Amino acid sequence: METEPPLPGTYAYSLLIIALVSPWSITISVVLLLFLLMCSALISGSEVAYFSMSPQEVHDLRLDKKPSSARIVFLHSISRKLLATILISNNFVNIAIIMVSNYISANLVPQSTFLAWAKMMDSWTIASSIAVQTRADTINFIITTFFVTFLLVLFGEIAPKIYAKINNVRFARLMSGPLVVLVRVFSPFSALLEKWGSAMETGLRSNANTSTQADKEEIDKAIDLAVSQGAESAADSKLEADLLKSIIKFNDVSVKQIMRARVDVIAVDEEMPFDTLLVVITTAGYSRVPVFKEDFDHITGILYIKDLIQHRHEGAEFEWQKLIRQQVLYVPESKKINDLLKEFQHEKVHIGIVVDEYGGSAGIVTLEDVMEEVIGEIRDEFDEARDGDFKKIDKNTFVFDGKMMINDACRIIEIESSTLDNVRGDADSLAGLILEVNGEMPKKGEEFQIANLHFIVLSVSARRIEKIRLKITSDAN
Repeated sequence: METEPPLPGTYAYSLLIIALVSPWSITISVVLLLFLLMCSALISGSEVAYFSMSPQEVHDLRLDKKPSSARIVFLHSISRKLLATILISNNFVNIAIIMVSNYISANLVPQSTFLAWAKMMDSWTIASSIAVQTRADTINFIITTFFVTFLLVLFGEIAPKIYAKINNVRFARLMSGPLVVLVRVFSPFSALLEKWGSAMETGLRSNANTSTQADKEEIDKAIDLAVSQGAESAADSKLEADLLKSIIKFNDVSVKQIMRARVDVIAVDEEMPFDTLLVVITTAGYSRVPVFKEDFDHITGILYIKDLIQHRHEGAEFEWQKLIRQQVLYVPESKKINDLLKEFQHEKVHIGIVVDEYGGSAGIVTLEDVMEEVIGEIRDEFDEARDGDFKKIDKNTFVFDGKMMINDACRIIEIESSTLDNVRGDADSLAGLILEVNGEMPKKGEEFQIANLHFIVLSVSARRIEKIRLKITSDAN
């Protein structure tokens, strides 16, 4: 059985009432102050412990069968509500600390002492015009404030957060039970705080996007002007301009925008027979393949095809599992690809497993995907099958798979991906864009006009938009 600490703040206010009426009030108040400081430390440390966990740590916790691991994964999946709960709880505890500290100060240091200190200031020109009682109250306030601030900053913030940063999983396990209770207790308050925070975030993001968009347009115009003056031909000019624009936008692209979704990933079960594995790998044509146990959410490693070459003549009983490389790079969807490129270089790997906010596997991202954001599509002999993702009807008309990424589609039809920034929301694929605009699953034949792009839904199943016709029109009406 796992032991859990008492719920922070559960007994604090009842002890506070006892402290004020008990003949042992000073002793009880000091004990209560220490208890409240412990609660503040645990709650403050929880913030760092939960929000500093890496995707790998969250993934490992999902596989763990301990109750505390399940609670941590649950709390991590409601990160906004968790943060609101931590802030609310910490505020309640800190208010109680201030009340107890003020009571201790008033009883340990008599009011006459503050009055005596205040009278000593009579000779000061600045203080002589201020009433003695006012000066005494001010001195009391300054001393109490300094004392409380020192205690809260050192023992309620700095020390626990440093410890929680170093031992984040251990600290998260310790606080998982109390935090689950606190999330339920403060649910009405945290929901309100979440709503306000989301509204403010939306407003700030809208203003920032407007300003950023204007800056990007100015930079694009400057690039077009500079390149057109030095290029030998229009084709060279466009190629150079596109390359420079891609470099400038490189830092703004997230992994989610370039990854290959899990439904399109070729992965193999670690229980797969060797002869079947060879067929899958030969057909797929990839140099690295993720290996999973039971399902794609439980990745056990990466199989490098070069490791199989010398064993290609082995029988079906060959234990190919010993060739699986255990080093797996887990990448959050929100990570920027410039940071991912540095991580690929540091870890010396070319493939990463993309995880969503709940710790599940959302897809894969490769070094090739990152480089294509700068230099454009990289084609080799195994990429021919991907031509089926779209079909060019004429100069301005295309048929795309619904799963086609917005950035890739914009690159194919040769328009700026920023054209759709105001309407795409969190969508990354063309199907997601249609759902974002329509608000529900469209019917076959439905049409949508977005900017200067005209969309027609060609085929749709019960769960996804299959095919979309896109035509570039002369205007946005």
